[in-house]
Amino acid sequence: MPGPASPDGLVVAPDVAEALASGAPVVALESTLISHGLPRPDNRDVAVRIEDTVRAAGAVPATIAVVEGQARIGLDDAALDVIATSDEVAKVSPRDLAVVAAQGGHGATTVAATAHLAARAGIALFATGGLGGVHRDASRTWDESADLPVLARTPITVVCAGVKSILDVAATLERMETLGIGVVGYGTSRFPAFYRPDSGFDLEWRCDTPEEVAAVIGARIALGTDTSALVVANPVKEEDALPQEMHDRVLGEGLDLAAKTDVRGKDVTPFLLAYFHQATAGLSLQVNIDLVLENATLAARIAAARAGGA
Repeated sequence: MPGPASPDGLVVAPDVAEALASGAPVVALESTLISHGLPRPDNRDVAVRIEDTVRAAGAVPATIAVVEGQARIGLDDAALDVIATSDEVAKVSPRDLAVVAAQGGHGATTVAATAHLAARAGIALFATGGLGGVHRDASRTWDESADLPVLARTPITVVCAGVKSILDVAATLERMETLGIGVVGYGTSRFPAFYRPDSGFDLEWRCDTPEEVAAVIGARIALGTDTSALVVANPVKEEDALPQEMHDRVLGEGLDLAAKTDVRGKDVTPFLLAYFHQATAGLSLQVNIDLVLENATLAARIAAARAGGA
């Protein structure tokens, strides 16, 4: 059974609390992937695989979610079952957290909500699949993910495979620059696009080892520029990525279908991701799982390098 919430409103799992108290490496993990991103019953198995991957790379995993109104930093088996199987799990951004908590509900945390709660718990590394960003029709709809403004004010390092290619990548990079969100490519000088390792846009900075990333994190703290997030863009391996022709064809078809069926706003992303899954016969889902596992490994190695004094 989980313990009572601390004064900051969080319930921290014993192994996570012990690791944080001792300065051991910890990696935060989101829960929206479990509840809304993966099909049942595979979602629970994949969640366990991601946590095991973090442990194998030398860190303690802290999957974050709201269960029965409690913001949980690290999930036990019972809490993971709720997030993986309940139909009553809401997808929550930071603006939703207080309502779900006050009403005693269940909530799967987005990138934004996970980053917020992880930083509040004192966790410095966070692994996810891809970030949200500026949508393609944002000049008309003003549709921009809450991920960006939250990362602009949250001191955390996020390891991801860039942003989803269904977004306006150029506009997203411009917004990240304006908001002061740091970006480094890991082993690349090109910004990745989730299903593909190269979005077509250059990056100014790259790191090639976990130790280099850890040194950047340390320098940000020393210089006082760690008030916003650092994004470590880790491209999916070419052999694991969607083939370029398939990706471009399916993306074009999905965008056309979304326009014809008047899908708009927050419904666009889940619609397009579901279309990718259908049109690629599940291959896009496997790419998603592969890149999340790679990001979890890298985040754990960076966290271990930081804990080792890099």
